[in-house]
Amino acid sequence: MKAPTPLTSKKDNKVGISKLNSFQKFIIFLGLMVVAFTILPVVVVLFIGLLPTLTAVVTDTKNINKITTIGCLNMSGLIICLHHIFIQLTSGSTFSIREDINDIIIMLSAAAIGALLYYILPDLFAFIFKNSAQHRLKIINARLNRYAENWSNILPDEKE
Repeated sequence: MKAPTPLTSKKDNKVGISKLNSFQKFIIFLGLMVVAFTILPVVVVLFIGLLPTLTAVVTDTKNINKITTIGCLNMSGLIICLHHIFIQLTSGSTFSIREDINDIIIMLSAAAIGALLYYILPDLFAFIFKNSAQHRLKIINARLNRYAENWSNILPDEKE
């Protein structure tokens, strides 16, 4: 049997920007510039604000729970700053994050709270469950002792 022949030759297989004419390249460049200037404030705030999450991802890639906890609380802190940027929505608001220290404190402290929750909550729950189990054990032992006292008068001694 004869092998199927390809419909396109290897020369025609090049697909990409090089096949675009100069007007199409200009339109793509113009569109990318509009998008870049439109979302630049958001990108700058996200980059600065998500540094704790990025640090958690880089330092501990295997621990998804840690990354999720820190990232979620970090995003909750970022929402406040993003809200300020969406209200102002000027090109000057891009770098206003440097001037407003309260937003930076909120973003970073939310990430710190996420890290604290990740490290403290498991130990806290283990402590609570251990104390609960010890309390139940004391109650059970007290009931057993009370039953032993009540039934010791009725039952004959086994030593005799």
